[in-house]
Amino acid sequence: MSEVEDKLSEKRNRLHGIASRHQGLWSTEGVFERDAPEDFDPKAVAVSSEEKNKFMITFPYPYMNGMLHLGHLFSLTKAEFAAGYQRVAGKNVLFPFSFHCTGMPISAAALRLEGEIRDFGCPPVFPKEDPNAVKVVREKVDLLKFKAKKGKAAGKKSRAKYQWEIMESMGLTAEQIPDFVDPYHWCRFFPQHAKADLKRFGARVDWRRSFTTTDMNPFYDSFIKWQFRKLHTGGYLRFGRRNSVWSVEDNQPCLDHDRSEGEGVGVQEYVVIKMNVQKPYTGKLAALADYNVFLGAATLRPETMYGQTNCWALPEGDYGAYQMNETDVIICSERAAENMAFQEMTAGEFGCLVKLADIKGSDLFGVPLSAPNTPLETIYVLPLMTIKMDVGTGIVTSVPSDAPDDYQALVDLKRSAEMREQYGIK
Repeated sequence: MSEVEDKLSEKRNRLHGIASRHQGLWSTEGVFERDAPEDFDPKAVAVSSEEKNKFMITFPYPYMNGMLHLGHLFSLTKAEFAAGYQRVAGKNVLFPFSFHCTGMPISAAALRLEGEIRDFGCPPVFPKEDPNAVKVVREKVDLLKFKAKKGKAAGKKSRAKYQWEIMESMGLTAEQIPDFVDPYHWCRFFPQHAKADLKRFGARVDWRRSFTTTDMNPFYDSFIKWQFRKLHTGGYLRFGRRNSVWSVEDNQPCLDHDRSEGEGVGVQEYVVIKMNVQKPYTGKLAALADYNVFLGAATLRPETMYGQTNCWALPEGDYGAYQMNETDVIICSERAAENMAFQEMTAGEFGCLVKLADIKGSDLFGVPLSAPNTPLETIYVLPLMTIKMDVGTGIVTSVPSDAPDDYQALVDLKRSAEMREQYGIK
């Protein structure tokens, strides 16, 4: 180590020593501990805080699915500096601090860790990625617009693929990690480390007034239950439904902070265009003669349907005929039908599908349709190879006037006699 480095370390260590001595003194003397005044007068409740010469401040309790990071401390400085200033100003300052453990992220991470240990052993031996595999990601970039990849969600994202690796990145050992298959262990382990970090930070907190959420703390749990009962009794709560991200596995909404990943992802709204199959039905659709059959195409631009000339289906795509009500059937991908089932748009119970037929995309080619808004009396289903079955409904509208891709695909089909012959297109 160089002489310069020695001097820098000496100064740093001296500052750390000063901080440690004073923090120890604060803890021994209970400097930040504040009790209710013994001469409290209930009649003086209406008196303002300024007149009482007191100051109380709180900080949103951090979620305990890991160690505190610099973002927590950066945000905490606002409350911390305010508490320090008010103390210097002579006020009776109360700064409580607690830790949040309620929600799905801890539970989901514990289940994921349990699955990795079950599947790959303990400590796990994960499969190695193929070094020759090349992943190509095409992203549309606006060269005139700079967008930094920062923020709360980006900061939380880890490069680790497995939960075990995420735990290792926190500095946990192979002996410690298996204990975290118990979600309650998270609530016992991380708060104590967070408290130690905050003490080293010098937070002016009355640690007697600290707790964790969840039913591990019966006092907090009963308070929250009491609070909601009071709100319900007072008529302040209403039960209703709204579109949200839904967890099929847990059978409940999966809100932003309940997800182990995907924070910031919201609901994508789009319109499903119902294109009526013209009778008489032929081929596989003949079995649906008693229903009104529609092809459902997803679009974010329904105003362009005036220019629709045809619609597309993926030749090898797996589609289904799903009953919407007593008279109507829609043809789309299973993923899209399931999405509609969870919005109670289908004939089955909530989240359940009534599937009347399995249909390949090639079974739909040449089927005549009546589409809304277009001046054409009949449009037809044609093949398109670039459709993604996990996007939209798997059925795609074609508006060449507004979409160059649609125009080019139509031109290619007209030029290729081999393709038309392969799919029976005249």
